[in-house]
Amino acid sequence: MEIAVLGPLELRGRTVSGARLRALLILLALEPGRVVSADRLIDGVWGDDPPAAAGNALQALVSRLRRAAPELVIEATAHGYRLVVEPDAVDAHVFTRLATTDPAAALRLWRGDLEFPEVARAEAVRLEHLRMLALKQRIADDLGSRTVVPELESMLAADPLDESLVGLLMRALVAAGTPGRALEAYEKFRSRLADELGTDPSPSLRTLHVDLLNGRVEARRGNLPAEVSSFVGRESDVTSVRSLVATHRLVTLLGPGGSGKTRLSIEAGAKIPGEVWRVELAPVTDPGEIPQAILTALNLRGHAVLDRPGRSARSGLLEALSGREMLLVLDNCEHLIAAAAEVADDLLRAAPGLRLLTTSREPLGIPGERLYPVEPLALPPVGADATTASGFPAVRLLLDRAATFVLTEENTQAAVRVCRALDGMPLAIELAAARLRTLPVDVLADRLTDRFRLLTGGSRTALPRHQTLRAVVDWSWDLLGEPERELWRRFALFAGGATVTAAEQVCGTDLDALAALVDKSLLVLGRDGRYRMLETIREYGLERLAEAGEFEPQRLALAGWLLAAAAEADPHLRGADQMLWLARLGEEHDNLHASVRAAIEAGDRATAAAFVARLGWYWWLSGHRSEGSVLAAEVSTMPGEAEREDIALVHTYAAINGLEGGLPVDRVQKEFRLAHEASAGVDPTHPALRLIPPLSVMFEDPTGPEAGFRLVEPLFDDPDPWLRAVSKMFVAQLRLNFGQSAEVAEAELREALDGFREIGERWGIGFALSSLGDLAAARGDFAQAVVWQREAIALVRDVGIREDLPQMEVKLAHQLWLAGENSEARAVLKQARAAAEEVNLPEVLASVAYGAATFARMEGDLEEARRSINAAVGKMRHPAAVPQFRAMAFHTEGLIQAAAGEYAAARASHTEAVHTAVESRDSPVIALTLVGAADLALRTGDPERAALLLGASDAVRGSRDLSVPDVERITFEARAALGDTGFEAAYRRGTATTLSTATELI
Repeated sequence: MEIAVLGPLELRGRTVSGARLRALLILLALEPGRVVSADRLIDGVWGDDPPAAAGNALQALVSRLRRAAPELVIEATAHGYRLVVEPDAVDAHVFTRLATTDPAAALRLWRGDLEFPEVARAEAVRLEHLRMLALKQRIADDLGSRTVVPELESMLAADPLDESLVGLLMRALVAAGTPGRALEAYEKFRSRLADELGTDPSPSLRTLHVDLLNGRVEARRGNLPAEVSSFVGRESDVTSVRSLVATHRLVTLLGPGGSGKTRLSIEAGAKIPGEVWRVELAPVTDPGEIPQAILTALNLRGHAVLDRPGRSARSGLLEALSGREMLLVLDNCEHLIAAAAEVADDLLRAAPGLRLLTTSREPLGIPGERLYPVEPLALPPVGADATTASGFPAVRLLLDRAATFVLTEENTQAAVRVCRALDGMPLAIELAAARLRTLPVDVLADRLTDRFRLLTGGSRTALPRHQTLRAVVDWSWDLLGEPERELWRRFALFAGGATVTAAEQVCGTDLDALAALVDKSLLVLGRDGRYRMLETIREYGLERLAEAGEFEPQRLALAGWLLAAAAEADPHLRGADQMLWLARLGEEHDNLHASVRAAIEAGDRATAAAFVARLGWYWWLSGHRSEGSVLAAEVSTMPGEAEREDIALVHTYAAINGLEGGLPVDRVQKEFRLAHEASAGVDPTHPALRLIPPLSVMFEDPTGPEAGFRLVEPLFDDPDPWLRAVSKMFVAQLRLNFGQSAEVAEAELREALDGFREIGERWGIGFALSSLGDLAAARGDFAQAVVWQREAIALVRDVGIREDLPQMEVKLAHQLWLAGENSEARAVLKQARAAAEEVNLPEVLASVAYGAATFARMEGDLEEARRSINAAVGKMRHPAAVPQFRAMAFHTEGLIQAAAGEYAAARASHTEAVHTAVESRDSPVIALTLVGAADLALRTGDPERAALLLGASDAVRGSRDLSVPDVERITFEARAALGDTGFEAAYRRGTATTLSTATELI
């Protein structure tokens, strides 16, 4: 939920300051995606006292809201404003949808008194009415399962003439075993109705009264226990189970120990009309004692049919229940599964009015059985804020059971880690909540690697096997045969699950053992055809694997299988089947990374290096550059032997992924040098290694790129078509970086694009298109730039390259703005911000902040521009930030300071920008920073110097860049001040500037 209006206004979990801003946002949010008229907004914000220029005042208020909430897109129209957001992003609209279908879920959205302005009073009344209907429906659903009398009495005190509440109260009092009080409630209401309104109760309430007098309204019969703790997170499961029991005579709740099967059976049974009896089978050890346990639970041990000579408990049970209509809950059947199945089958055949709800870790396996898997509680995503996290059932249960623990923004991530580490399993979360009485939540989260020793504080009244986490899992282990135990412990090495083939080959198992573990809820077969283990089950299996002395041979077996898969995939990642093989590796991602980690921890350099050599390009393409660069950097420093080409690729991928994945720049440069040294004298088979020598020379030769160009030219005829296209693209980029001909570079980029299209390689196509879009924008063809940039972004998004996407979207936003598409430019910039926050790399975040600052500056909002550029400059000081981005940030900072009249500060920023840009040896960036210096010269009264710096900028870049918006303004003003002749003379003096002499102008 992005916008919460059902209570104090919140936007993504944070409050909005200012009564007028809140009123404006509420009115827009109540009409998501629709235009709200300016008159309605003015009326709602200012009421009877609007300002003189109300339209201008409203426009200013909308601008304030955009600055306060930059993630919102608010479009201006001819008649008003529209909040561009889906209805489900606003809690009021979700509440309206759920109020009649899932009242409990709807009521959880309601946080307090509404703050709607008077103009929205009708909407507030409608929502309050829906809330009351939802409350009544929830209470009706809860009759018999919890005490609702005090709640109903409180509601009646507030509205004593609400007849539906009286009917609910009467039924609740009967369910509580006090029918006399129900008659008193009716009489009190009848008298009040007659005295105040002179009328009688409705026919339906009078009928209920007569039924009560005649004993036709009975309290429920059964033995369901009254729970002492609240029921959290499974409201929809209760509805589903009730529906299944209504249409099937045998329903089995299936799940591992601690998943909440017992509690769900009780809650669902409490909401099913008629007799409901529960039989606890956990204490029963003799299969032959099941009939006697049922008779005891139903208080039938002294039944007449049992007193006849020769009658067994089983035959007596069948006769006693043959004419009864009831729901029988058989809880914890797994350790007596065969006997429980026989008794269940006999009962269903003998008693047509009987329905069975059973709980077990495996199915009974008899005809007519309907299985209902009890899934773990829903988990919040990593990075969720406090408001978002508290809406997920797993976190709600943790908060409910840890009464003294309060969720804050500071501890939310630790709480989320706890719930995710415990797979959302209710019993494990309850045990963790007990620990929160004595441990800080961050400490608890860190120590869950030793969960079986840590989570031991269960309820003393619970079954022994539910008092510690280890006891829960031991119970499942003890019920298995050796083939099933062997599969459990060996499968535990699969951190990301496995296919049938992988399990068979790595674990040495068969289909029967796999099926047995699925049936016993120890393996889950997903819709994708992969088997998975819950983390707690897996951790237990790893302990057993170590005890059996099998850890090391199984680690190597899994590594061998994964290396073969990665080696088969790698060449396909550079061709037409790229998406298919990325998906295949993506399925094994967790297994692959866990195996790399295991090899590092084992000191197995050969295996670790082999993994990096086969996964490096996968990391680059799949949005895993950050974690890939960290792994590659660790393997880079490992001692020990490994294949020489693998080692060279380790250094190569540490450098390539580290460049965009957060490694310090000096570490990236070191890895490039090590890659060059490791590949020297080797005839490399991998195409990436054939690029290393020319790239090393290009980046390190201070005289320029010519030596590198000579080394890369043979690659234009390489037998590998991908390498041919990449070589052309890199040469074009280097040509632009060193201020050489843009026309030649464009021709080379088009050749590269043709090469990538020929082999169907999406990353290369996207990168080449993006670069061509930049060149189109530079020559002023903004429409074509937008077309190419859109196509590039679509390809990059399809491939999954998360790190490149935000920066490409910033470029698209800038090009849209230059093309006059301002509203769409803002929307794209918002997308870029969201994507950057997901990637969470300093350089990516900074580039988006830089884009936001540029937009705000161009629109004259210096306050917002300053805020954004301060964020960008702060991020750019990270060791991983390349000098090009730092220079661009300092350049924009100087432009903002100069526009604000802070010339001394601007001079310092522009000086740092130019020096940093020259350090990067990137001609377009140097040229950009010289434009900033020209702006400062113009503002301080020196148009001649401004013209000279513009000439220097174009000379360093090799051509004029029309995508830099300040150039046209500075040129126009300087030419007006100097005249054409004076401007051209100063401009020509600047054209003698080179990349290495640019700092002399500052």
